[in-house]
Amino acid sequence: MAVRIGVIGGSGLYDMAELTDRREVTIDTPFGSPSGPYVIANLRGREVAFLARHGSGHRLMPTELNFRANVFGFKQLGVEWMLSASAVGSLKEEYPPLHIVIPDQFFDRTKGRASTFFGRGLVAHVAFAHPVCKVLSGIAFDAAERVGARVHRGGTYVCMEGPQFSTLAESKLYRAWGMDVIGMTNLQEAKLAREAEICYATLALVTDYDCWHEAHDQVTVEMVVANLTQNAATAAYVIAEAVARLPIERSCECASALASAIITRPDAIPDLVRKELEPLIGRYVKGA
Repeated sequence: MAVRIGVIGGSGLYDMAELTDRREVTIDTPFGSPSGPYVIANLRGREVAFLARHGSGHRLMPTELNFRANVFGFKQLGVEWMLSASAVGSLKEEYPPLHIVIPDQFFDRTKGRASTFFGRGLVAHVAFAHPVCKVLSGIAFDAAERVGARVHRGGTYVCMEGPQFSTLAESKLYRAWGMDVIGMTNLQEAKLAREAEICYATLALVTDYDCWHEAHDQVTVEMVVANLTQNAATAAYVIAEAVARLPIERSCECASALASAIITRPDAIPDLVRKELEPLIGRYVKGA
């Protein structure tokens, strides 16, 4: 039976205490191994698949993450809704530490990360003007309000390479551009989720003001970690509240993102690629 709801836990959120009836599932994908086993469990009466983004013990840097394997594994499990949580720095005074931002846009400052399932003889171009699911974002926002979190809906997430934090010049530039928060992981997840026709939204958990702020001009791991535990507890409550409202009927653009995206002629698709990507393209390409 398909597990329709997926949760990605970021820095500080390596597990969720409310998960019951747990079992671990190890998945092999055409793109290699995910960050670790998926924990299949019950959460508020719903079956979910939980994955710690950075692996057990936080062993994987953002640049080292196998985003394709992580998202493809969720797709193989049958996931249709993917809710992510991740630590971010704030680029605006109105988003202080311990607040949550639910962004609706991304700006890419990464350097050549693998962020598509396609290639190797199969070309597809999905629409990405609106990179997160409006429906799932709304559910997450409502859930955050219900549990009393200090939450903001909308804004742009700058995805930087890392693992170093921003220079002061970079931080000031992002502010001048009108960016809202900065992190190192979510853009690739959003791109791949769209290609996999999975609804995606993220809880951006503010840990610091980034180095532009006079009180935070030297962002340190200690500063970030000091807020991670409290952020993670809040995120767990928000995620549980959101999951309780899922799944619902999907009528958003995410659910059919590939319907008009595959441009390669079916008879020109290599057999191996057709077979490996069957979970993605099987609805649209005969024989996949």
